[in-house]
Amino acid sequence: MLRLSWVQPEDLLGHELAQAYQDGRAPEAIAARWYAAGGPEAPPRAGTSPTPASRYLRALAGDLLDELAELPSGLTDAEPTDLGRIRAHCPDWPARPVPAPAPTQTHLETAWLGRAVGCLLGKPVEKLPLEGIRDLARAGGNWPLRTWFTARGVPDDLLRAHPWNRRSAPTSLAENIDGMPEDDDLNYPLLNLLLLQRYGRDFTTADVARLWLDELPAGRTFTAERVAYRNLLTGVEPPHTAHHRNPFREWIGALIRADVHGWTNPGDPAAAAEAAHRDATLTHTANGVYAAMFTAATIAEAATGHRDIHACLRTGLTVVPPASRLAEAIRHAVHLARTTEDFDTVVDALHTTHRAYHWVHALPNTALIAAALTHANGDFSGSICRAVSGGWDTDSNGATAGSVAGLLTGAPAALPDRWTTPLKNRLATSVADFDGIGFDTLAQLTHQLTHRETRHP
Repeated sequence: MLRLSWVQPEDLLGHELAQAYQDGRAPEAIAARWYAAGGPEAPPRAGTSPTPASRYLRALAGDLLDELAELPSGLTDAEPTDLGRIRAHCPDWPARPVPAPAPTQTHLETAWLGRAVGCLLGKPVEKLPLEGIRDLARAGGNWPLRTWFTARGVPDDLLRAHPWNRRSAPTSLAENIDGMPEDDDLNYPLLNLLLLQRYGRDFTTADVARLWLDELPAGRTFTAERVAYRNLLTGVEPPHTAHHRNPFREWIGALIRADVHGWTNPGDPAAAAEAAHRDATLTHTANGVYAAMFTAATIAEAATGHRDIHACLRTGLTVVPPASRLAEAIRHAVHLARTTEDFDTVVDALHTTHRAYHWVHALPNTALIAAALTHANGDFSGSICRAVSGGWDTDSNGATAGSVAGLLTGAPAALPDRWTTPLKNRLATSVADFDGIGFDTLAQLTHQLTHRETRHP
């Protein structure tokens, strides 16, 4: 039986209850009705429960999702989604700068490579608990993490306790890598190249939706993106696509789409953040949107050739409402990373602080990315290895840390051969005509977009 993940009402309900507790609503009465009827908890790591619910439970879940949406939140004022209100909450919102020189194609190629390497490093351990990641790396003689994961020498009983990600292991363990395999963390940057090519810098959220319907296979979407895609197909229009029965609207999906907005707005973190906002609000709200804006602004600052990762992260924070949970999480993570010598201790503290959040939620993952970049002082290998070794959404965190650190590194030749040689300058994807494209060609296409005049058909 086909069990489509991330859209079944009985699976969404538990996640929406968690979201309600986190965003300041009071869902206790609705939760009591759900559990009294025999409703399950949210699937802890997968996108769907193992068996389908009864018709009664499915119908009840749909009704309760709608009731939860009507509950008022006590965090609405501190965590708005509207861009004007976000700007009003940010006293240090970046001023429009004097135009900065665009990053060179060499810089952009390094950023693309960095994103791919970091993603690939994290793929085999995605969904594993922190202790499983640490045990597997130690068993392979690779702790502290410094290179690709391998199954060589890992005891069978450990692999039974902590199996590799079944979809990724055949293409992402050291002994199996043969080019960069497809991943949504690379698909979305490709889509955003198409977005800017077709609609220019003044693209709208509706343009993002049109592009997805044209070019993005529904089966390549997950969490908030899959719900928003479903909403589009049922006639729900943006930005309501981000709200309607979408309990994943503060998860990491918008963050992984932000890089191109930063790369193509060098020295203009405000423009990068605004572009990321238009993209993100198709699928996300509040902290899910801020995570994308923070990433885009950080990258826009790094794209000027600024080599100080700490200054870049500070710039990223200027577009996040300072009273929001995301801003607090980033500040805490950066402080831990700057004051703690052992990164495992930093990670343990972050996992304790964010234990209530799902492993794909934007808060813990953005905090970990900021901590990894800070603790490694922007060094490429140090940044991606710290980001992946910290757990949670390992491939997405490695990808974003690799993109930022790669951009700071500036030249593909400066990246260690152990990372870049296995990729063979080849990316697999189901997006448009990009399958098999080289990272050098992607850099050329991205570089062209930084010079393109604004237009909109």
